[in-house]
This record gives sequence, C-alpha cells and structure tokens, in this order.
Amino acid sequence: MPEGDTVWNTARVLHRALAGATLTASEFRVPQLATADLAGWTVRESAARGKHLLLRLEAPAGTAPAGAGGTASAVAGGGDAPAGRWTLHSHLRMDGAWRAYAPGERWAARPAHLIRAVLRSSGAVAVGYHLHELALVPTEQEETLVGGLGPDLLGADWDPAEAVRRLAAHPDETIAEALLDQRNLAGIGNLYKCEVLFLRGVSPWTPVGAVPDLPGLVALAQRLLAANRGRWTQSSTGSLHRGQTTYVYGRRAQPCRRCGTAVRKEELGERVTYWCPVCQPERPAG
Repeated sequence: MPEGDTVWNTARVLHRALAGATLTASEFRVPQLATADLAGWTVRESAARGKHLLLRLEAPAGTAPAGAGGTASAVAGGGDAPAGRWTLHSHLRMDGAWRAYAPGERWAARPAHLIRAVLRSSGAVAVGYHLHELALVPTEQEETLVGGLGPDLLGADWDPAEAVRRLAAHPDETIAEALLDQRNLAGIGNLYKCEVLFLRGVSPWTPVGAVPDLPGLVALAQRLLAANRGRWTQSSTGSLHRGQTTYVYGRRAQPCRRCGTAVRKEELGERVTYWCPVCQPERPAG
C-alpha cells in the first residue's frame, strides 16, 4: 500500500535508475500531458514529499516541453515556457506505482492499459502505472502542489512539535481521521493509522483532544515509517513473514495478538478501520 515509506522507496528506485541521465524519449498517456516531450531533458533527482513523488528535471537551453506552460493549470493549455528546472509530480494514492526496467526488459508489473507515463534513458526505462494528479510544473512552483502538507515523517522538514500542534488544533476530530489528514503530518496512511493506534491503546474514535499522549503517538508513527524505509514489506510487529506483519490491519475476525479478542473492522470517515475492542477501549456511547 503506497504510504509514506512506499513513496520514499519508489523515489529512491527512480533516483537510482534515472538521476544524472538524459531522457531519450517520454510518453504520457493522460490528456493534460499528451503532447509533452521530455527527450533531451536531464533528470536531476527523484524525491518524496509525504505521499507525493517529485521527479526534478533540467530542460536544455532554449527548449520547453511541448504543451507546457508556466503553471500547473497551463500545462495542458499550451503557451511558451522557460528552459530551466521543472518537476514531474505524481501521486500514487491507493493503487499507483512506478517501476524501473532495463532497456528491452518486459514490463510485467501491471496491465498495459494502466500505464500513464513512460520515461526512457539509455540505461533504464521508468514506467508509471495508474498515477494520479500527474502534472509538469516549474520546480519553483512545487509548493503550489505540496505546500499545504504538514511535516513529512520521513523528510528533512520533520518537526514532531509542529505535527502535534497541527493535530491538537482540531480537538473534536477523531484521532483516526486526524492522522490521515496530510495537512497535519504527511505520510501516514490507513495501515499505519490502525497500527499506531493499536500500539498506543487508543480507540480510533477518540477525539484528538482526549488522546492522553499525543507527542508519544506522533513519535511512534515516525519510528514505524522510518523502520520500514528501504524495504517493501511494511511491518509493525517486527516480523517480515507473510501474515505476521501487522497487529490489527487486515486482520478482521482474527485473534488479537495481545489478548486474543477478535479484531474488528468498521468504516470511519471514508476509510475502514481495524481495532481491538479490548486493547483499545470502545468509543463512548453516542
């Protein structure tokens, strides 16, 4: 599941495959970038910001991607654009992915109809599947896309005190929903939400203002994501064995690993939530 650690890993894969390379061809299978041509562009770096992927590029002097404009909204509308530094932004959401292949290698990760972007260099081919919010903007305008995010749990800007401050500013919101709000802290998805709340013994329905140790909860979330950085198997239990990587997430009706009570699953907001009714006291009536 693409959460902050998965996006961080994906950024590293693309950086290793493309950083420093000149693109020999590009193909975009989305209307807003259908005419963009990045051939001759140099890949500077690939970076993650929360759940957003930022591929930063250098345009050759005197060129601009066909169809690109100076703002995100103008990318599809045409117009002149300066040479210089640009960013290809994508969001993986629930089902997006980037894969890097050797030239000539079969693209086997996903069905071909899900491909949204293809970037080729002499040494690698990067293929983006089911990407969301795909846009090409001047790098100096990245903040128009990611500036509203909270501190990134895996980023250089990580600031636990600021994350706590942002969470605490909404005392009546459930802690489960607040953790998923990327404006509070960037990188937590449904898996880490469920696991962090279980490990802290907090009901998902607890109002933020009633969480007994918000700094401790935030610190644990950061440690969990950081522990899984650099590997594709996400584990909160310490085990990497299939079926043993989570305490409650994805384990509806299975026994809690602590007390043996059946794990429950219920919708909260727009996402499903897993929790143990004994280890995490039930939400108050009403």
